[in-house]
Amino acid sequence: MTVVDHASRAELWDRIPALFDGVLPEYNLHGDVMAGYWKRLFAEFGDHQLALVDDESDEVLAVARSIPVAWDPALPGIDAAIVEGFSGRPATALCALGIEVAPAHRGRRHAFTMLTALRDLAASAGLGTLVAPLRPTWKERYPLTPIERYAAWTTESGEPFDPWIRTHVSLGGTLGASASRSSLITGTLGDWEQWTGMAFPESGEYVFPHGLAPLHIDRSADLGTYWEPGVWVVHPAGSPR
Repeated sequence: MTVVDHASRAELWDRIPALFDGVLPEYNLHGDVMAGYWKRLFAEFGDHQLALVDDESDEVLAVARSIPVAWDPALPGIDAAIVEGFSGRPATALCALGIEVAPAHRGRRHAFTMLTALRDLAASAGLGTLVAPLRPTWKERYPLTPIERYAAWTTESGEPFDPWIRTHVSLGGTLGASASRSSLITGTLGDWEQWTGMAFPESGEYVFPHGLAPLHIDRSADLGTYWEPGVWVVHPAGSPR
């Protein structure tokens, strides 16, 4: 397996929509901030977008997106990190924007490989830190629990309760602040009905499939507003020992 970047093999990313279909819930592909920066992310930071490729089949196994940022622990989440990354200020850390594994290749520790690749990328860029505004894997099971409480949950052995947080901590990451408003996603009622497969008969708060927190529906404004929460994890740059 080989890790390559978008700048060197841009054609690989043409395959990703089909190979990674369903990895993220549909609503998560329509972030208000990310939508405005998506093309620029690859055009301006192509060497920070990584793919794990099978050496024999040339199939894409996993991907990782990132952006250099002037790191501030007070950043409220992934939206703020994206805006900061395009601010022009000198970067002090690499921010992981997402790691996804193709459904056909899960269970093979590819997420560990990509997380390590991002840490190595941070080190090679002279950045001392990798920061990650995580979307916790099991938070969708507990959408009414505030993110700061959820992030503090542990197993009987004392490890983080959430599998994705646990993965990061096992590789040397340090749990940071929770972000109740990490990413904003808005849409019309029609948008949210399509994204969720639900109807919204009246205005109010709704729990919906794969949502990490409730969705607010305002029928009079034809608007659904969702703030996805997240959790910051901070890693030292370089491969974990």
